[in-house]
Amino acid sequence: MSAIRGRSITVRAPGKINVFFRVGALQSDGYHDVASLYQAVSLFEEVTAAPSDGFSVRFTGPIDGGALPTDDTNLAIRAARLLAERTGYAGGVDLTVFKRVPIAGGMGGGSADAAATLVACDELWGTELGRSGLLPLAAELGADVPFALEGGTAVGTGRGDELSPALAKGTFHWVLALSEAGLSTPVVYRALDRHRDAHLRDLGRQPDQVKVDTAVLQAVRVGDADSLADAMHNDLQVAALKLAPELTELLELGESRGARAGIVSGSGPTVAFLVGDAQEAAELRSVLSRAGVRALTVTGPVAGARIL
Repeated sequence: MSAIRGRSITVRAPGKINVFFRVGALQSDGYHDVASLYQAVSLFEEVTAAPSDGFSVRFTGPIDGGALPTDDTNLAIRAARLLAERTGYAGGVDLTVFKRVPIAGGMGGGSADAAATLVACDELWGTELGRSGLLPLAAELGADVPFALEGGTAVGTGRGDELSPALAKGTFHWVLALSEAGLSTPVVYRALDRHRDAHLRDLGRQPDQVKVDTAVLQAVRVGDADSLADAMHNDLQVAALKLAPELTELLELGESRGARAGIVSGSGPTVAFLVGDAQEAAELRSVLSRAGVRALTVTGPVAGARIL
C-alpha cells in the first residue's frame, strides 16, 4: 500500500440541517439520547489529499478557517491518523480544506471534513476499505461523521451516530441565515439542561430515550414542504435562543416574509428557513440580505462524501 507521488484526490462532503431534533434526559455518563432527522444539503466542503510523510491541514475558501486548529486535535487530521493506524499505512497526508460550511454553525462542517478525509485518504493510499469499511471509523470520530459520509436523509438515534436511511421524495428548498458568532454545542446542551431543571414542574421529567416523530418522517417521504414545516422541531432551539436572543428576531423576520417555517439547525446559530421553491428561496434570501443577514440558498437531500 503506497500512495502515488504527485497525485492528489479531492472529495466533497455536504453540510447538514437537523430538520428534527429531540433530546432525552441527561444520562449519568454526561451524554443525552437524541433522535434526529438529518438532511444533507448542497453546501459542500472540499478536501484535497496529497501524499506526504507527515500529517498537515490548511484551510482556504469563503469561510475563514484561521481560528481552527491545525494540530492533532483537528477532526480531519484525526480521521487521517485513524485510517492510517487501522490499516497499517506508514505514510501521511497533506490536506487542503476548501470551507463553505459555517464554523460552529450547527451544520456539521467539521464532520464533513472528516468524512471527506476518510474517503480521500482511502483512495489516495489504496487502503481499499470502501464506504462500508469507513463507516465504523466515522462513528468513532463523532456523531455527525457517518451521516456526512452517507448523505441523503437519515434518522440518527443513540448519540446521533446510529443511522438508518429515511425514505425521501423530491427536493426541499432552504434559505440558510448565517450568524457571525458561533455557538458551542456543549454550552447549548448545558443551557438546555439548566432550562429543563428550572422548568421541571411545567415540563415534567424528560424521557431517557427519544424518537423521531412519525409526522416528520411522513412529510419527507411524500416530499411535502407544508407538512414538513408543521412537523419540524428542535429541542435545542430554546437554549440557542437564550444564548443568542437575536436569533428570535431573525426567525420572526423570515417567517413573516414568506418562509413556511424556520428552525435553528442543531445547536445553532445557523437558522434554516424552509420555503416552497427556488423562486421563494431567492426572494427570502434578498429580504434577509437587505436586513444585513448573510444568507444562502441550498437544496436537499444530496449525496454524501464523493470523489470529484
